[in-house]
Amino acid sequence: MDLLILIVTCVIDLTLGLFVLLRDTRKTYTRLFVAVSILLTGWIVSNYLTNHQELNLGVINLANKAAFVSGFGVLVAAVLFTYFFPQRRSISKTERNLGIIGVLIIIGLSMTSLVSGDAVLENGTVEFTIGPLVWLYIAAFAVCIGIMVRNLLSIHRDQGLVKLQQARFILIAFSATAFFGLLLNVIIPLAEGGNWDSTRYGPLVTVILVATIAYTIVKHGLFDIRLAAVRGVAYVFSLLTLAGTYYLVAFGISRLFIHDPAAVAAAQSPISIVLALILAFVFQPVRKFFDRLTNSIFFHDNYDTDDFLSRLGEELSAATDLRNLLQRASEEIAGTLQSEQGFFYVRYGDKHINAGTPHHSLMEVGNIRILDDYIEHAGSKAIVADLVSESADVYSLLKQHKIAIALPLMHGGKALSYLFVGRRRSREYTQRDVRVLETIANELMIAIQNALSVQEVKDINATLQQRVNDATKELRTTNKQLQRLDAAKDEFISMASHQLRTPLTSVKGYISMVLEGDMGHITKQQREVLEEAFASSERMVHLIGDFLNVSRLKTGKFIIDRRSSDLVKVITQEVASLQSTAKAHNLELSFRQPSYFPMLYLDEAKIRQVVMNFIDNAIYYSREGTAIKVALSISDGSAVLTVKDTGIGVPPAEQPHLFTKFFRATNARKKRPDGTGVGLFLAKKVIVAHGGSMVFESTEGEGSTFGFRLPIKLLSEPATGNADELNNQPHHDDHHSDAN
Repeated sequence: MDLLILIVTCVIDLTLGLFVLLRDTRKTYTRLFVAVSILLTGWIVSNYLTNHQELNLGVINLANKAAFVSGFGVLVAAVLFTYFFPQRRSISKTERNLGIIGVLIIIGLSMTSLVSGDAVLENGTVEFTIGPLVWLYIAAFAVCIGIMVRNLLSIHRDQGLVKLQQARFILIAFSATAFFGLLLNVIIPLAEGGNWDSTRYGPLVTVILVATIAYTIVKHGLFDIRLAAVRGVAYVFSLLTLAGTYYLVAFGISRLFIHDPAAVAAAQSPISIVLALILAFVFQPVRKFFDRLTNSIFFHDNYDTDDFLSRLGEELSAATDLRNLLQRASEEIAGTLQSEQGFFYVRYGDKHINAGTPHHSLMEVGNIRILDDYIEHAGSKAIVADLVSESADVYSLLKQHKIAIALPLMHGGKALSYLFVGRRRSREYTQRDVRVLETIANELMIAIQNALSVQEVKDINATLQQRVNDATKELRTTNKQLQRLDAAKDEFISMASHQLRTPLTSVKGYISMVLEGDMGHITKQQREVLEEAFASSERMVHLIGDFLNVSRLKTGKFIIDRRSSDLVKVITQEVASLQSTAKAHNLELSFRQPSYFPMLYLDEAKIRQVVMNFIDNAIYYSREGTAIKVALSISDGSAVLTVKDTGIGVPPAEQPHLFTKFFRATNARKKRPDGTGVGLFLAKKVIVAHGGSMVFESTEGEGSTFGFRLPIKLLSEPATGNADELNNQPHHDDHHSDAN
């Protein structure tokens, strides 16, 4: 049983220690961990030897002292380990000097009987004495544990949650191992008066340390568990093969050729088997054989090239954004190759981008120049760090950034981009891995070029968008200024209109009094002049009314007051009032009224103004000697008014703007420079407010037809709301005359 415990614990400790070292030989903490493993193995073997009474007393004495030395050595190595892992901490000069002196004293004393005592033979049984300075050994043991605990507890959350958890697990592992080791190997033997039988169970204590470290490996990725397991299998087979071979050979030789029972026992003794195990560790050919065997079993073709290329192609085709493309490609490559990191460096224009797996290294422009110089002389193949001369600048660069392979992506004879692949987690890269990376170089370059083209378009769009935003901002500022000016203009027009209306009303009233003879008899010539003045003042009143209505529209005070009205009468009166003006322009003005027309609820004053505006425009824009025809009819449930002339018409290009505020056609401005452009605008507002629509048709140089449609059914009843409610009724402008 003791031998089985010895073999299993030694194999586990040494195997794990060696593989930690092989993972990264440059790290100080890996070398210290190996030291812990070796010293732990030495302590286990020493304890095993001290508990076998059949051995020579001198050997037992020596093994007893070795157990004290190796046990203390394990703790010293563990303390040093905590200075470098999980967080490196500095060691003061005083602390270092005192530590060296203290360790040398304890180790020196442990090699004497002052601490370890002596093995003596009493009544045929080996007994151990207690050294007088063993208390000093225990005190040093306690100091080491205290320092180790201090180092591990000094790791805080702000240094990283993983480091904190690693420190806690290591603290638990080493503390438990040290405590139980001290209990079984020192405290219990002292308490029982020098009975050292409990030391035979000492190797079991190391299971706590090994199991906890194994858990840390799996949970936190401290080491690669797959590699450790596979390499462990290889070493176990190596040890078992050589130990078994030695045992069988020794047994066969002793039986066949050596008949001395003492020699046979020596050949089969535990010491001989332990020596065989030690030889197994240094017997490289056997180890290499089992390495190759386990590689062929566990690492043979661990990824399918075709599947990898297919997956990578899907990632490259799915992403168009450059950074997203680089990240997805990096994750696929690093995941397949089991790399610690993967990232790209891409140059475009005077910019560059680093993108890849999380927490990847960063390449600066100066670093890339070193790579450019290297591939200029060495070629554009993949740069493998382990194959580069250690004296080369590129070797230091790659090692500094933990890069195993740098793949230049060539375009036009130059390296436009680089793919960087970190160290492999499980094993070293093979030539096959390098060939796969070189195979995908062209595909990566094409995908990057496409993404760069998209990126250029996005950059251009971003620039254009910024310009549009700036222009929009400027237009908004200008628009606000124009709105302020427009408000000031409306306020001025409203004020001026009100101020002009009062004296103009007086002028119109006095002219009317003179025409009616209140001021005495007037001649025919005087009457003609006064009538023209009265008509002009009438037009001025209407003009001021238009301006006031525009102002009311802006202030929300344009109200439609619907009352029962006779539309035929309104039109007849307006035609009659404008007959004199029509005759003055040598025009024939006629009105064709329907035989029957219903009463409608209208804002009579505003409808009258609309009718007057249509007829007045027809008079002033018609050629002399022509006719103006006014017609009122009922069509499709609507009251339709049309005023048709043979005047100048409206140019086709300007017709869409005809009913907008202050707009006047080009030919209209030449014909009548004093127009305002608000008559038709207000006419449309009034008609739409009644739920109706405009009628318009025009041919430039031949004449125009203006008018409106009013819904009879809607306007046959009193209003139930205000003008705003009428305004919400659906309506459509009609650009076709019904007068034909």
